[in-house]
Amino acid sequence: MTPQVHNQSIVDQFTKQAVPFSKKTAMSSDAIFKLMLEMCQVTPQDRALDVACGPGLTACAVASVAAHVTGIDLTPAMIERAKARQADLGLTNLDWQLGDVYSLPFADGSFSLVLTRFSFHHFLNPAAVLSEMIRVCQPGGRVMVWDSVPQADKADAYNELEKLKDPSHARALPAEELLAIVQESGLTNIQTAPYNLEFALETQLAGMFPNPGDEEKIRQIYVDNLTTDTVGMGVHKCDEKIHFHYPTMIFVGTKPGQYQVQ
Repeated sequence: MTPQVHNQSIVDQFTKQAVPFSKKTAMSSDAIFKLMLEMCQVTPQDRALDVACGPGLTACAVASVAAHVTGIDLTPAMIERAKARQADLGLTNLDWQLGDVYSLPFADGSFSLVLTRFSFHHFLNPAAVLSEMIRVCQPGGRVMVWDSVPQADKADAYNELEKLKDPSHARALPAEELLAIVQESGLTNIQTAPYNLEFALETQLAGMFPNPGDEEKIRQIYVDNLTTDTVGMGVHKCDEKIHFHYPTMIFVGTKPGQYQVQ
């Protein structure tokens, strides 16, 4: 699949997912934002960039502390949801841009914090995106990547399932592989933290748009995983409903060098 075709798949999927994705879920709980702000050591002096910002969940959380936050995303419908969220929260220290994360439209060293959350599994070349994130981060600034990290021996089955749920899914990397990319990027003082995101299957499916005929395949995989756990998502029943978790990990590193005030 070419980058252009893949990008169009992302826009198609997330245009449909924009409204459900913007609603409160396990991905937007107070606990998850508290952990993110602590790991990134967000301060009132920070100027931050949220890469693949979606409906503005991460950007608005960071803007509650930072001086200013910019969000960039490929999907116009997501930017519209982000603007609506900003208005609902009464935040004035944000701006939004439509753009491709492989070529960020910002000068070198523009931000003291650059972050992305639950986006890397959509990138055909996550290392290239990370390189761009580091480029626009100032020396001494922080870079955060937070994404799902399937078990290495179950990653193929995990990714096949996720592609059924969301055809724009590319590949979620095992923690060891993603850590290697972060280490090879040149970031220093790398900190990590695991975090399991719990979901109810039917609640998630209500906000997703798999290809016709795939929804029952997805349900059957989860039923099978009640006993096999081939996808490594801890599938179980809660109040007779199927639940599961995404194994995720936060990676935060520092760009080498010391920021010089201009």
